[in-house]
Amino acid sequence: MKHRIVLAPLAVIVTLGLAGLTGCGSGSSSMQTQPPSITSFTASASSITDGSSATLTGVFANGTGMINPGNLPATTGVAVTVSPTATTTYTLTVTGTSGAPATAMAMVTVTAAASTSVTVDLSSTGPAVTDKLLGMNMAVWYDLVSNQTGIVNAFKAAGITQVRWPGGSDSDLYHWQTNALCDGGYSDLNDTFTNFVNDMAKPANLDVALTANYGSNADCNAGGDPSEAAAWVTAALADGITPSHMTVGNEEYGSWEYDLHSTKNDPTTYASAVVGTDGYYNSIKTASPDTLVGVDVDAGSPNTTWDQTVMSNAKGSYDFVEYHYYPEAPGQESDTFIVQQAAQELTTNITTLRSELSEWGTPNTPIYVGEIGGPYSNPGKQSWSITQGLYAGQVLGEMMNAGVSRLTWWIGFGNCNGTSGNLSTSLYGWQDFGAYNVFSDGSEDSTCPGAGPLGTMSPTARAFQLFSQMAVNGQTVLTTTVTGDTTDVRAYAATNPSGTALLLFNDNETTAQSVAITLSGKTSSAGVTVTTYDRAIYDLSGSPTGTPPDPAGTNTWAAPTINSMGAQSLPVTLTLTPWSMNMVIIQ
Repeated sequence: MKHRIVLAPLAVIVTLGLAGLTGCGSGSSSMQTQPPSITSFTASASSITDGSSATLTGVFANGTGMINPGNLPATTGVAVTVSPTATTTYTLTVTGTSGAPATAMAMVTVTAAASTSVTVDLSSTGPAVTDKLLGMNMAVWYDLVSNQTGIVNAFKAAGITQVRWPGGSDSDLYHWQTNALCDGGYSDLNDTFTNFVNDMAKPANLDVALTANYGSNADCNAGGDPSEAAAWVTAALADGITPSHMTVGNEEYGSWEYDLHSTKNDPTTYASAVVGTDGYYNSIKTASPDTLVGVDVDAGSPNTTWDQTVMSNAKGSYDFVEYHYYPEAPGQESDTFIVQQAAQELTTNITTLRSELSEWGTPNTPIYVGEIGGPYSNPGKQSWSITQGLYAGQVLGEMMNAGVSRLTWWIGFGNCNGTSGNLSTSLYGWQDFGAYNVFSDGSEDSTCPGAGPLGTMSPTARAFQLFSQMAVNGQTVLTTTVTGDTTDVRAYAATNPSGTALLLFNDNETTAQSVAITLSGKTSSAGVTVTTYDRAIYDLSGSPTGTPPDPAGTNTWAAPTINSMGAQSLPVTLTLTPWSMNMVIIQ
């Protein structure tokens, strides 16, 4: 890779030359041929940083336009994108059938990006790294048997290691023995628990977390029955799997959750159902001692007393706590927030949970992020944009650093939202659909027609795929320090079987970042490999037939790029492209 030493910032210079402007001739014939003319030739940005782009727009008449260097055809009034690596003066030449060609010039000044440094302390020892952060939810309404091959192949390609079943709020209506739901809920006929085990969990080698039905009994006339949960894990053992986690109910702190107990969504009632000889905890542990049993927590929102009541009243009867995080309200999505702030706010909430657990004498209780996404309902275009992908990647890095034991994204397949969500032009993205699911449902769901064939990865799924290179069991988190642009550059690091793994983000939409990477006590590397998914790759996605945004139809939801740089001296300087996530392996 080329290295640059910049002694001083370059001046910003714009030169605009106009030539060949001619007035009307004195002849009166309407058939008279006019000479070529240029009204204007301008650059969208007179100064850019190395790795960024500008557009050149010429307004001209009576001829054919060409921009050099580059032999770039020009149409009057249409912007042409250029990405110079050094300060360049571009010349627009308009050639007609008579008269001298007209020319005009515009200069684009290129400066080196502001220097930012990332230092990894190889002597540090952070939390243990776990591949159980690479999880997806699945739900009983999506036909997992007919779509088995697409699901299994996609999960394997993205590195997904575990799954949560049977699906969010439906968990409190769902009865596994009959594959039926209370309150008119829907379950696909193929989605029996045995089929789930044999067609998805086993073939994809997935660790399984179940959500026990707290909200309703099998007759749909009272609250949940702990014996039903115990029978479920017993059946799982008979089917050849041991559920690693079982949570009592889904989001029972929320008034939206189905609950047929006499006192609904009440922390005291909930905790009393967990404890005792016949409670959920003892019933499940008796049936499957190796299954961890968890309770719902909300970090103080929306129920300010829920955690305190549950943690105190059920103390000793839970092995982990399950937390859900959706940082945006539908219709109020913000790209700046989701890219630069949302993942870090999740870390703040995890810190709150740890403080609450410490208060009740269980500071080392594992935290499971059971559901996570963007808006809590009705997702729009942001859900399949590069912006949510950047958020997802940073979530994984933040949760690794925080020592979270497990994470399952909402949702793998089966939850397209079509055009119902926020499609505002204020949000970045070309597509005119939204979806909870981060792998394409393919032709089965025509309301997301630009999502590609079954199993196609969205930018969010690509974030999981990149992170799978870092989420290696037996490794440890390393301390990273960023100096310089700490708003746009984020860094996460861990030991790796190949050396050191870094996950680097450039959260700036338009400006590339030059980043110098230092590993403490290390002066060289036998090989550096960078895998990148960025805005540019996303921009060319979604067009198998050769229509915009990819006119050639050659780059439909393309994979990340891989740059094998070979042996390098350290520190090594990388250029992070705009809105990019980069997995760097340093041998």
